[in-house]
Amino acid sequence: MRQTTAIKVLSPRGEGIAAHMEEILALTGEDPQREGLKRTPERWEKAMRFLTSGYQTRLEDIVNGALFAVKFDEMVVVRDIEFYSMCEHHLLPFHGRMHVAYLPTTKVIGLSKIPRIVNMFARRFQVQERLTQEVAEAVSECVTPRGVAVMCEASHFCMMMRGVEKQGSTTVTSAMLGTFRENKATRDEFLSMVSRGAR
Repeated sequence: MRQTTAIKVLSPRGEGIAAHMEEILALTGEDPQREGLKRTPERWEKAMRFLTSGYQTRLEDIVNGALFAVKFDEMVVVRDIEFYSMCEHHLLPFHGRMHVAYLPTTKVIGLSKIPRIVNMFARRFQVQERLTQEVAEAVSECVTPRGVAVMCEASHFCMMMRGVEKQGSTTVTSAMLGTFRENKATRDEFLSMVSRGAR
């Protein structure tokens, strides 16, 4: 799994991100001292602190012992997990839904932990392909299942607001581990369950 380094985000102005925002605003042609922008560096720093909080989150803290021995070997699917992330290429948002499934062996994970795992990786600078893979690997690491499947569908502001400016396009990525990769019937069952819930 990708190693990450915590981002240094400090305040008040004079340190960290807020200290540089005034110059960035000026370079765009704006007046950083006008009323509407005077507090923008601090507000933007606070927003970035939240949007990149995944760098300060650890998988073991999320799971926090919420693994339970259960005699259940059928597919577990958590569908339509909303997420918001930041594209690492342009620092513009992308957002969408993720479907996560696994086939347990001897234990299951608390259901709320899976959306929290998604959030942990989404709240970093990302590309959708890596985000999808990281979620799959994290679930596999926690539960040690027979297999994990993740499907992600997202809209990217770097395609909507700039570049090709295609507002209706979406990107779909998937990651299949273990039985989901090796067994077509298992993979098809997952895809069928996901498609039944499609809006």
